[in-house]
Amino acid sequence: MAKGKGDRLVVTLGCTECRERTYTSSKNRRNDPDRLELRKFCPRCREHKLYRETR
Repeated sequence: MAKGKGDRLVVTLGCTECRERTYTSSKNRRNDPDRLELRKFCPRCREHKLYRETR
C-alpha cells in the first residue's frame, strides 16, 4: 500500500529585517499549521533577529 503525504516537511526560514534566507528547519504540519517563527543569528545583520517561515 502507498503511504499518504508525510506530516513532516522542510521549511525555509528568512530574516524579517533583511529577508535573507539562511536556515532550514522541519515542522509537523498537523501540529503546527501556522508559520514557524524562531530567533536566529543573521549573518548579514550580524545580530539575533526573528526568522519567519517563508513560502
